[in-house]
Amino acid sequence: MTPVAVRSYRPSDHSAGRNLWAELTRQHNEMYGEHTDDNGAGFEEYLTRLDLSGLWVADHADDGVIGMVGLIMRGRAGEVDPVVVTITHRHKGVGRLLLQHVAAEAKNRNMTSLTISPESRNVDAIRSLHAAGYDVVSSIELTMDLNRHEHAWQQEGLQLHELPFRS
Repeated sequence: MTPVAVRSYRPSDHSAGRNLWAELTRQHNEMYGEHTDDNGAGFEEYLTRLDLSGLWVADHADDGVIGMVGLIMRGRAGEVDPVVVTITHRHKGVGRLLLQHVAAEAKNRNMTSLTISPESRNVDAIRSLHAAGYDVVSSIELTMDLNRHEHAWQQEGLQLHELPFRS
């Protein structure tokens, strides 16, 4: 296996970061049946966040930047946003490596906790995050679908406190 190193984001990573952001946006749009594409433009706004405490990339020896993870300050706690690995390198431990790195950075900064908010339909991400130690439900965001249309591919959803929810 070709080595992957996690290192701090640098300005020369901008194009790769923007491409990863676009890939994340496309995946989100596919999950929710949306048809907007920002071509990574949201990455520009992300980089200007005043609460952005750190940004790291997974650098593959042959393929260059293949993943990215960010740390947002929330007082003494942190929020992991985003965490993304390019589709050709998923399920190879790159995401776990990024999550381990951001957790170590948060500990070095004496943070008390880390949170992450995966999309409820992204079961692979939820399973990976749980395996990486994100096993405490700290908040829940509920949505009312005002369009009330069903997606043909919609999964069963989940049950929380004995209440059914769609995802």
